[in-house]
Amino acid sequence: MRKLMVIFLACFVTTGAYAASAACETKATEQKLAGAAKTSFLKKCDREAQDASAQKACDAQATDKKLTGAAKSSFIKKCVKDLKVADAQKSCDLQAGEKKLAGAAKTSYTKKCVADASK
Repeated sequence: MRKLMVIFLACFVTTGAYAASAACETKATEQKLAGAAKTSFLKKCDREAQDASAQKACDAQATDKKLTGAAKSSFIKKCVKDLKVADAQKSCDLQAGEKKLAGAAKTSYTKKCVADASK
């Protein structure tokens, strides 16, 4: 059941990330950013929007479970971390597929990719 909830929330966060990406692109255009400055701005903006979306989804789930205080804080922290890992896993699996990796090479690549993304 927990894995199902994490997958559902990851889909929710990912959907929100596409909307955030468009908003970030608009902000970058308004600021007339280009090149490396634009790339850096978009990366940071997308990450912040995704973090906020994950926080909101996990907060709603904690409220549904009627958690308060330290239990709520702990739950939200773990929930956000799980969502980030699930999102990183999905992204890394796609990258491994694009590189046409299989077997041990895919496993090794994905493991390192997820570890790097989770930092």
